[in-house]
Amino acid sequence: MRIAIASESDEGLEGKVAEHFGRCPYYTIVQVEGGAIESVEVVANPFYGRHIPGEAPAFIRDQGADVIIAGGMGRRAIALFQRYGIRPVTGATGRVRDVLEDFLKGRLSEARPCPGGEAHEEV
Repeated sequence: MRIAIASESDEGLEGKVAEHFGRCPYYTIVQVEGGAIESVEVVANPFYGRHIPGEAPAFIRDQGADVIIAGGMGRRAIALFQRYGIRPVTGATGRVRDVLEDFLKGRLSEARPCPGGEAHEEV
């Protein structure tokens, strides 16, 4: 399973999860097999600072992600990820390593759109 986690820095597993998937500066991409971390890669968000609707979800799809984890995302982004066959997960806060562990143990599993605000409805 390939898991993309919206991240505030390029510190990999030691970094902090970003509040919003499309506006984060980095994505930490973790390859997990049989519950064990196989590899960790950090990629820059090419759309950071210049939001283009629909481009960040397509970028995550192109990274081969099966799951996207973030603090939050809008309703349209959730729907787009689902159309791509990528499982969106929201409500994540804290260190990437801890959030990944919570997800793998089933403690973080659903996607709810950010409440209110047009900025969170962007894809």
